[in-house]
Amino acid sequence: MSELSHLDKGGNVKQVSVGHKPVVERRAEAAGFIRLSGEVLEKIEKNRVAKGNVLAVARIAGIQAAKKTAELIPLCHPILLEHVEMSFDIQSNGIGVRAIAAASAKTGVEMEALTAVHVALLTIYDMCKAIDKKMRMESIRLIRKTKGGTRADLRDTHD
Repeated sequence: MSELSHLDKGGNVKQVSVGHKPVVERRAEAAGFIRLSGEVLEKIEKNRVAKGNVLAVARIAGIQAAKKTAELIPLCHPILLEHVEMSFDIQSNGIGVRAIAAASAKTGVEMEALTAVHVALLTIYDMCKAIDKKMRMESIRLIRKTKGGTRADLRDTHD
């Protein structure tokens, strides 16, 4: 079994050192889904949710969250992101959310992409909670990540 990188020999939590690692291009894509009622979907599509344009606000929230990941997740390294992209796929039973994060860095950007998806989903939930009490966020996962030119495809059967 491999050792946990965030624990020292005494079992204490530590931040992993990345000082020795080279700066390389890194990219990560994450996805998630929120199940919504037909009523909510129709209101979102017609921009008739009382709190405003749900997907526009969720896009900004996701981008902002990616940039603040190190402030939210205690052991994450601050990363200067070069690009964050959010996309939404309205389906018959909800909305798929995807985030792509990219940077030239010493450590990966998968936590930034995952944080963007989570916060975008939470924003949709918050903006629609007065209409739909049965919303459900699900299938939040890392899809793929790249380091330099090497790609790790993490797609699962849910895609």
